[in-house]
Amino acid sequence: MPEPRRRMKMRNGPVDVGSAGGPGNKLELAIGREIRAFRKKMDLTIAELAKLADLSAGMLSKIENGNASPSLGTLQALSRALNIPFTAFFRKYEEDRDASFVRAGQGLVIERRGTRAGHEYRLLGHSVGKSISVEPYLITLTEESEVFPLFQHPGTEFIYMLEGEMLYTHGDKSYRLSPGDSLFFDADAPHGPEDLFSLPIRFLSIIVSPRFTD
Repeated sequence: MPEPRRRMKMRNGPVDVGSAGGPGNKLELAIGREIRAFRKKMDLTIAELAKLADLSAGMLSKIENGNASPSLGTLQALSRALNIPFTAFFRKYEEDRDASFVRAGQGLVIERRGTRAGHEYRLLGHSVGKSISVEPYLITLTEESEVFPLFQHPGTEFIYMLEGEMLYTHGDKSYRLSPGDSLFFDADAPHGPEDLFSLPIRFLSIIVSPRFTD
């Protein structure tokens, strides 16, 4: 019998607020402190900033106290509301540390475009350089994985397969990836999983892109 294939349709979807995280996460605490500092500098209450960023006051309070993991979409909304660069939320964290140690099973679970049921993006660190951004992710796809869109973003990306098997599209070519396989590519071209052959799937994704500052 031929091996069953799971066909993945491509579509775009909204980015939701990130899930709650533990207060011991140093990155979450650092981000929360920066958001609070910028809010107070602009003489805004939690309720006022939450309204500007289209968040609930309760969620914003949890984020400021390091009790919730803000999604990239949430951080982008806050950066627009505060009129500051997105990267400003990470500056103090980067200044205080030259290394990021993440224990097995930990890391900051975040929301990205394409993060839906059965898709887990776990951020394993954040670069400290001023000219480039380096974001390493551990991505997990399961039997519950919903549709997966194609991605396009600046920079380059490196993928290393840890578990499972999938067909990965980049531009007009497709690659069947198994454990130990890797793919390095220009992230400006449309890319993403096309077919999932063997689940669960786990792979490392390292995204390197220019860091834009105002």
